[in-house]
Amino acid sequence: MSPRQLAPLFGALLLAGCALQPPAPGVEAPAACLQPAPCPACPVCPGVAPPKPAAKPLQEARWEDLKGWRSDNLAEAHGALLESCGVLAKQPAWRAVCEEARALPAQDAALRAFFETRFRPWRVVNQDESTEGLVTGYYEPLLRGSRERSKQFAHAIYGVPDDLLVVDLGELYPELKNFRLRGRLDGRKVVPYWSRAELVPQAPALAGKALLWVADPIELFFLQVQGSGRVELPDGRRVRVGYAEQNGHPYQSIGRWLVEKGELKLEEASMQGIQAWARANPRRVNELLNANPSFVFFRELPDNGGGPPGALGVPLTPGRSLAVDPRAIPLGAPVFLSTTFPNSEQPLQRLVLAQDTGGAIKGAVRADFFWGFGAEAGAQAGRMRQRGEMWVLLPKDLVPNHSSK
Repeated sequence: MSPRQLAPLFGALLLAGCALQPPAPGVEAPAACLQPAPCPACPVCPGVAPPKPAAKPLQEARWEDLKGWRSDNLAEAHGALLESCGVLAKQPAWRAVCEEARALPAQDAALRAFFETRFRPWRVVNQDESTEGLVTGYYEPLLRGSRERSKQFAHAIYGVPDDLLVVDLGELYPELKNFRLRGRLDGRKVVPYWSRAELVPQAPALAGKALLWVADPIELFFLQVQGSGRVELPDGRRVRVGYAEQNGHPYQSIGRWLVEKGELKLEEASMQGIQAWARANPRRVNELLNANPSFVFFRELPDNGGGPPGALGVPLTPGRSLAVDPRAIPLGAPVFLSTTFPNSEQPLQRLVLAQDTGGAIKGAVRADFFWGFGAEAGAQAGRMRQRGEMWVLLPKDLVPNHSSK
């Protein structure tokens, strides 16, 4: 405790002592009781500046700031825009522009005029005022599996366990919207839910919750990372599964764990590189997977022929849907993304829609680009780790609360 903090305490104690033990009649009160000694001034540390406040995540921009805006074929994003409008049109600020979007033809010139007339771009900015961030990729994988457990299919895709508690903090505290707590009861206490390493041996927690059984534990892990996928059964039928819940533990990259352990070089820590390491080290697969305490639970979904549903609740569009951090970017909003193709300097600059979230997608300029379904999409997603910039497009009358004008 500093002298400046101690002085009021000492002064209070001295005054309290005088009040409790008044001087005897005819005896002069001690000087300390009459006038406490002043606190010496605290020294000023030279060269120490107060910390800068975090930058606002959305800052007003101009259309000419959007790198590649004039060269994108906006017609390819029209369908994804209408999917977002199915949700956004319920909000007054979006209703008119969504009605207009539905009436527009899927033509590049008409859509560009629509956006430039009815929308305003906002640059996405990190807390340190930088404007670049990490852009990764994800996809919808296909796994081989079965409804029954067997020696061939021994790894379970689990539904939500009965003892998992989920508390939506936004219902109690609006400022904590998009925050949830997960846990379980231990007697009368709520404690953190089981981590991955703890959960798999917990037979009672998962009893009867296996939806499907698959052949490859690494492919199952990446299904959890992607959040949705399809499972091909022995008779050729396919079952779609999607994210239902998560155990509340933060996602930790197993690729980074392999790099830190000296097992892979940084440039080798792609999805394909991790799969190759796992096949070469089968006895260490559990050790690898347990480096990530996060665990995802699934539900079966109808397969309507379109993309899997994202966090917005609408089907994702390959090449036009993006997972973002909703604390910085409003879900459903159009976003102009400027990055490059995986392992390439070739520009990837296009209008996308913020229709999903992810456990690893934290921070303002941070995104996951949805490539689609199957092996080719997986090859692109697994290699994607690019730098990128983003601009959110909002109706002109809508000014976000966390913005800088």
